[in-house]
Amino acid sequence: MLTGLPPLVGSRTRLLILGSFPGVASLAAQQYYGHPQNHFWRILQVIWPSSPIGTGADSYKIRSEWLLARGLGLWDVYAACEREGSLDSRIRNPQVNDFAAIRRLCPELQAIAHNGAESFKHSRHTLLIGLSVYQLPSTSPANASWSFERKLAAWREVFEKHGLI
Repeated sequence: MLTGLPPLVGSRTRLLILGSFPGVASLAAQQYYGHPQNHFWRILQVIWPSSPIGTGADSYKIRSEWLLARGLGLWDVYAACEREGSLDSRIRNPQVNDFAAIRRLCPELQAIAHNGAESFKHSRHTLLIGLSVYQLPSTSPANASWSFERKLAAWREVFEKHGLI
């Protein structure tokens, strides 16, 4: 059984991005969106051009503080699961995170955006929180059917709706 990452949220989080479960590279690095081909950090660089995206040893800590300061939070639908490799289609015996608890951690939370179809399968749980819920195109390199520009446009629209741009 693999264990996911803790929520990356703060008291100023207005929009929470929910992935499905960290891939192998992310778990190894203990970082959200740790695969170098994932479009997540690249999308943020375009949306927020003054981004501190770098490659240094402290870059993840800096990027995390940077997105929290802008009202963005990160978490996953699954707290734990069994899976070989990184594909969502290989997830077995998933344990869903406690989404109700996130409201206590994020008093300013306005919306939840699911990063991809696997995450969005659990929108029935996140809708119970009483917030706006969106399905965004997956930033995974496996989602080759969406161009970077299409992904960016969809992500930008949700960020604008909740004052993150």
